Amino acid sequence: MAPVITVGLDGSPESLAAARWAADEAERRRLTLRLLHAWPLLVPEPTLVPAEMDQNYWAKRLVHNARADLQARHPSLSIVGNLVADDAQDALLRAASESEMIVLGSRGLVPVESYFLGDISMPVVARADRPVVLVRADTQEEWPPPMPGTAGDVVVALKLHGPCEDLLEFSFATAAARGMPLRALHGRSVPLHAYAPWGVDHDVTHEIRQDAQHHLSQALRPWLEKFPQVAVTDSIDLESPAKTVVRAAEGAGLLVVGRRKHRPALAPRLGPVAQAAIHHARCPVAVVPHD
Repeated sequence: MAPVITVGLDGSPESLAAARWAADEAERRRLTLRLLHAWPLLVPEPTLVPAEMDQNYWAKRLVHNARADLQARHPSLSIVGNLVADDAQDALLRAASESEMIVLGSRGLVPVESYFLGDISMPVVARADRPVVLVRADTQEEWPPPMPGTAGDVVVALKLHGPCEDLLEFSFATAAARGMPLRALHGRSVPLHAYAPWGVDHDVTHEIRQDAQHHLSQALRPWLEKFPQVAVTDSIDLESPAKTVVRAAEGAGLLVVGRRKHRPALAPRLGPVAQAAIHHARCPVAVVPHD
């Protein structure tokens, strides 16, 4: 199967925003865009049946209208429609394993159960084999920003105490495809031993910052050589990683966070940083699985 970017469609404004974001990304990466609509009640394709008697009419119309809108915006983009008679979550997870990335609509600051396709997107984010990008309807048109270099950069949040190659590969490739700068950041809470009766011991925080900067520079070095065209800045924030990520998302074009593929049985499937990004960031958020 040729490389594709898959977007889930359910007819909502959020899913259309996701489709437009995905189309832009597919065109820049020279990939095919697949529009996926899954519904268990789809019936086998009828033959010689009038449209008014076709039980799949509305599903076909949803995909057809989205495709027409996207093709008008991207005349040279290869777009395929895909109707699947299956549970949406299962169909999206299967599609994710066949795609470079999967893109879903998100409503942002709302309860988990009102995400794209009800409670579908969170399990997909937590279990997909490939990156999942969540796009909000009210921010999609802000990408790309009007003034590159002043806002709208690709921001990647790095832990530094584990593998981060998958996050950096996705972030650098996206920044290169978009012609946008990349900002790598690391947030680290100040440990208890750094506090003294008179406040924070600056010698301790200076040592922590230097250690983090060293590891961040080491992690970035091979990717700077591989993507010399990408302008890169980095920053270290000595505060909660979740707060660092939410603040960095303001004005960003895309926020990239990680998710461990194999978490302990009793641990939540998404860590606090990914949770904070998904619920609070107004920009598109990419959740990249890693070892």
